[in-house]
Amino acid sequence: MVKVIASSIRKGNVIEVDDRLYSVISAESFFPGKGTPTTQIDGRRLSDGVKSTFRYRTTEQVEKAFVEEKDYSYLYPDDNGYIFMDQENYEQVTVPGDVIGDGVAYLQEGMIVKLGVFNGAAVTITLPQRVILEITETEPVTKGQTASSSYKPAILSNGVRTAIPPHVTAGTRVVINTEDGSYVERAKD
Repeated sequence: MVKVIASSIRKGNVIEVDDRLYSVISAESFFPGKGTPTTQIDGRRLSDGVKSTFRYRTTEQVEKAFVEEKDYSYLYPDDNGYIFMDQENYEQVTVPGDVIGDGVAYLQEGMIVKLGVFNGAAVTITLPQRVILEITETEPVTKGQTASSSYKPAILSNGVRTAIPPHVTAGTRVVINTEDGSYVERAKD
């Protein structure tokens, strides 16, 4: 453990509060015109997944755990979680579904992700920013519909719903942002 000031904590860090480890979901600093600047940290307890919020003065000391980040490739799901393989030594690691969260829908076989490992257990995951998926269902194009700001609903090959421009049809491969599930562009393949 190392002590750092609260304002330096970022999403994906692991902190210790009252002898319990928390994975940081979000960290935001507030600088009011009057009063003390504060940092609010939302975290998920690693032992049982309970979410908590902490407030610190921006310069207050926080215990930050050292988490080793390494590249792993996704292999397959099983009954205990999701299996990833270390790119260097080919060891396999099982990651529970609650660590991955909503990102499970974007996992693809062979995908390279960054796993944060603490004491031999995966505690955080960073997916690639964008993935390519196929549109399986969408509404047909309506004549006279302008392409500028109107979007139509669509279902992707992984079952996630998103909004796409009217000119995109079913069967088209598109680039999707994994953070919020939004359409980015047509795939260039």
